[in-house]
Amino acid sequence: MRRPTIADIAERVGVSKGAVSFALNGRPGVGEATRARILQVAKEMNWRPHSAARALGGARAEAVGLVIARPASTLGVEPFFAQLLSGLQAGLSAQSVALHLLIVEDVEAETEVYREWASAHRVDGFVMVDLKVRDPRIEVLEDLGVPAVVLGGPGGHGNLSSVWADDRGAMLSVVDYLAALGHRRMAHVAGLPAFLHTQRRTRALRDRAGRLDLEEAVSVHTDFSDSEGAAATRALLSRSRRPTAIVYDSDVMALAGLGVAGEMGVKVPDELSIVAFDDSVLTRIAHPAISALSRDTFAFGKQFAEVMLEVIAEPGLRRDVETATPRLVVRESTAPPRAWQDD
Repeated sequence: MRRPTIADIAERVGVSKGAVSFALNGRPGVGEATRARILQVAKEMNWRPHSAARALGGARAEAVGLVIARPASTLGVEPFFAQLLSGLQAGLSAQSVALHLLIVEDVEAETEVYREWASAHRVDGFVMVDLKVRDPRIEVLEDLGVPAVVLGGPGGHGNLSSVWADDRGAMLSVVDYLAALGHRRMAHVAGLPAFLHTQRRTRALRDRAGRLDLEEAVSVHTDFSDSEGAAATRALLSRSRRPTAIVYDSDVMALAGLGVAGEMGVKVPDELSIVAFDDSVLTRIAHPAISALSRDTFAFGKQFAEVMLEVIAEPGLRRDVETATPRLVVRESTAPPRAWQDD
C-alpha cells in the first residue's frame, strides 16, 4: 500500500489540503473541532510526515545512524558491542533520540547508506565505529556535511569529532606486566589489520619487545571470531618454542584460546598466561578467570552519545574526547611461567 498523503486526509475529512497542513503543524487558521477531526483521521490512516518534507522544513529526524560493516555472526556474540550499543542507546534515549542500526557487508555498502540516509533526512547525524587506517568513510561524511562522531583515534578522523581510548597505552601496560612476571615469549591474537586500534596495539607490542629485549613478540590477525581465535591459538601452541603468554583482542577469542589450551594439555597459568583486551562477564566466569583490560563500556557508550548530541545541537562543533585508558585487572589466568621456560 502507498503511504497516505495530506491530500488523502483532506479528502476523507472534506477540507482543503491547506487546512490539513495547518492542523498537522499546529498552526492557526482552522477551527478546533476540525483540527481534532483531522488529527484523528491522520492517526487512523497511520500518516507520518515525509522525511524529505521534514528536511525542507528544517525539522529534525530525532534519530542517529550507526552502520556497521562486519559479519552479523561475530557481532552477535561480542559483549563489547552489546554494552557499547546499550550505553549509546541509553544516552540518546535520555533526549528522546532513536538509534537506527544497520549491519552491511562492506565499507562500500556502508558509505552508500550514509548517502541515502543523509539525502532522505533519515537521521540527524552518524556515529562511526571501527576506524581504519586512511579510512575512506571520513571523506564521505565530511562531504555530506552531516554531524558525525567517530569511535577511535587519536587522529585518523579528519575534521570529524571523536571519542577514543589509548589502545597503545593499554597494550604497553599488559606487556610490561607480563615481562615483570618473567615472560620472554609473547603473542598477540589481534583483530583485523585494517583497524587503527589493531595497528596501535600491534606496534605497541613490537616497540616494547625491543625495549624489554624479549625473545619473541608476534601478532596474528583474525576476524575477531571465536573460530579464528581458536585456530590462531592452536597454531601458536603447536610451535616448538611456543609463547608463554598470549594477549587477545577480545574476550570471546580469549575464552576460545583458553579452551584450546585445555584441549592441548597446556596448563593455564603455569605454562601459558592469557590476557583479554576486553573485560566482560565471560572473563569473570571462565575457569580460571581471565585477566583483562577493563573499562565501563556502558558508560563509554553513553559518553559517545553525549558527544553526538552536542555535535547535533551545535553544527560545526568539533570534539576530540579521550576517555579513561582501560586498566589491567589481574585474575587467575596470569602467573610467572613455571614450566619449560628455558626449553
